[in-house]
Amino acid sequence: MLLFAIAEAWPRRAVRGRVGASMRLAQLKPVPHVVAHGGDLDAAHARFPEAPGPWIDLSTGINPAPYPLPDLAPEVWSRLPLRSDAWRLKEVAARRYRAASPETVVCAPGTQAIIQVLPRLVQRTRVAVLGPTYGEHVAAWRQAGHEVVEVTGLEAARAARVVVVVNPDNPTGRIVPRHALREIAVRLDAVGGLLVVDEAFADIAPADVSVVPDLPPSTVVLRSLGKMYGLAGVRLGFAIAQDDLAQRVTEALGPWAVSGPALAVGTASLADDAWLVDALAMLDRAATRLDGVLAQSGCTVLGGTSLFRLAAHPEAERVADALGQAGILVRPFSHAPTWLRFGLPGSEAAWGRFERALGAACRPAHASASS
Repeated sequence: MLLFAIAEAWPRRAVRGRVGASMRLAQLKPVPHVVAHGGDLDAAHARFPEAPGPWIDLSTGINPAPYPLPDLAPEVWSRLPLRSDAWRLKEVAARRYRAASPETVVCAPGTQAIIQVLPRLVQRTRVAVLGPTYGEHVAAWRQAGHEVVEVTGLEAARAARVVVVVNPDNPTGRIVPRHALREIAVRLDAVGGLLVVDEAFADIAPADVSVVPDLPPSTVVLRSLGKMYGLAGVRLGFAIAQDDLAQRVTEALGPWAVSGPALAVGTASLADDAWLVDALAMLDRAATRLDGVLAQSGCTVLGGTSLFRLAAHPEAERVADALGQAGILVRPFSHAPTWLRFGLPGSEAAWGRFERALGAACRPAHASASS
């Protein structure tokens, strides 16, 4: 029996009268939610107002060559999303991700929405998040009142009844083998627990990384359209789980969770196998090129995927500031002051600007002063 139960999160007594409801709401103390992310160009503009444009955003792991948007029928903008359109997307997604059936696929307005929903479907318990990783997982489970610990190895997660693994990891690129995830899932299933596997970057990993084709028990897998297909603004993601769990997530998201245009774009992109093959080859070449640029500039590549590289530099903060002054945004990490994450430039002009700016930024401070 899974731990899912919404009832504990809400008072069983009906609130009587508008005054009582207002007082109860006033007494709620929201948990602060501050997670640093890439892609915050507004903050970059504010911090570096004199930076030359256009900005080159290398702070995210989003494909810089997005899937070309298909022509959309006018009615997808003017009518409510149809169940038949949602079903078609579920069919295409099930084939693309090798899920057992469309019934196991949940369409959502981005995987972030699922990350926010899942902790509110689970009775408060101990949660282990394998880190370092995407910060929203820890934040969402803590906001829902769970006891959350970040662990650096799966052995340390044995006391938890919910385990969260990002696979491949963001930002390290770490991959947990499928057999290890299955062992965890079987253990959690025996105690009414849950395994959450965030496969946002699995599109660019070897085929045997994903647990979807042989979905373990008591497991929910998250997949994202925004990363591989470069369509983060569409806000489309998926949860893949056994039928009963998939139904619970669907109900929690509510009706018309995904817009009609997003359904159409998702169906077209996930069905285009030829584009995917070409895009994967392009990203492999670009990642190899990025490795060379980073090494030549004195950065040490620590890991990543073909959509981003995690690198180390002894003066990472200074390098990030210098790049910002040049109109190039990269992702630093407060918990790891020597780390920087680099995405891929999207054009030859962007590559040229980046290479020149990184070379200048990575020169020792005394060398820059003397020149």
